[in-house]
Amino acid sequence: MTEAREAILLVGGKGTRLRPLTVHTPKPMVPAAGVPFLTHQLARARAAGVEHVVLATSYLAEVFEPHFGDGSSLGLSLEYVTEREPLGTGGAIRNVASRLASGPDEPVLVFNGDILTGLDIRALAASHATSGADVSLHLTRVEDPRAFGLVPTDGTGRVTAFLEKPQTPQEIVTDQINAGAYIFRRSVIDTIPAGRPVSVERETFPGLLADGAHLQGMVDSTYWLDLGTPQAFVRGSADLVLGRAPSPAVPGRCGDRLVLPTADVAADAKLTGGTVVGERALIGAGARISGSTVLQDAVVEPGAVVTDSLIGAGARIGSRTVLAGAVIGDGARVGADNELRDGIRVWCGAVLPDGAVRFSSDQ
Repeated sequence: MTEAREAILLVGGKGTRLRPLTVHTPKPMVPAAGVPFLTHQLARARAAGVEHVVLATSYLAEVFEPHFGDGSSLGLSLEYVTEREPLGTGGAIRNVASRLASGPDEPVLVFNGDILTGLDIRALAASHATSGADVSLHLTRVEDPRAFGLVPTDGTGRVTAFLEKPQTPQEIVTDQINAGAYIFRRSVIDTIPAGRPVSVERETFPGLLADGAHLQGMVDSTYWLDLGTPQAFVRGSADLVLGRAPSPAVPGRCGDRLVLPTADVAADAKLTGGTVVGERALIGAGARISGSTVLQDAVVEPGAVVTDSLIGAGARIGSRTVLAGAVIGDGARVGADNELRDGIRVWCGAVLPDGAVRFSSDQ
């Protein structure tokens, strides 16, 4: 079989780097392009022939099933397994293995809940089948691989090593990194130790390699983005709306803006750069919003200027306030005539009075 009919989706992370977005919402459920990010991943898996997905959940696990149910609305069969103690990536994979129906030699897709990618999943599965690999890894090339583990391969694509984050130029032997999607031979999953934390990147893969297993790398350098930071999440959402990142789950046509049906946008407000306006949100007269996400029930008052920012559910941005690269938590209130820039985060429910934060023009 070349297609992977079953998949494990790792969605247990706390999303610490994404706070305050993840205070009330697990990272995969934060809306991107108008729907929970997880919806895009599930829709892409379904489009690649996957039929059954087991979600390995941990943090705020109780919110997934009420939203997605049994998966039938997406044409999938979904199951949920919650870790009592965080088990790491390898431990999470092993922990859900009993829910898989695949035979020992059949392929199982495993992917991370925080990667937005244009990966050709069918091509990865086909490469896995033709190479006869025990595990196949999606690899992508990055300009600066220092923040990632490197995965060099030989001329046939066979993985030769797993190198932790390189510190010196001599250690950068390749620009190929582990991109967070794998096809496992079903029987290999059972070799991961059960009941304890295991890192698939630091323990399972190097161990398999040392034991002589065949690990195959497929380089696919289409769109790839780790949504681990608020800035990356905002960028990913905008790229989905603009059509730069592919997804069958964007609820509307790709273009400069995505306004959900119950939102109210003033006629002279300007929305550009892949901006998303969520359900029941209000955008006031003359507001200018570019490359940003405005979540449900938020209010942007007249004349505000918002760039590359995320405004949480139910938050309010005052008149003439300027946001650039800012993250405003759910229910926060930012008064009029403020200026918030450069990665600033306002916590959920916080209140900033009118004119409380300004940047002088010579900064």
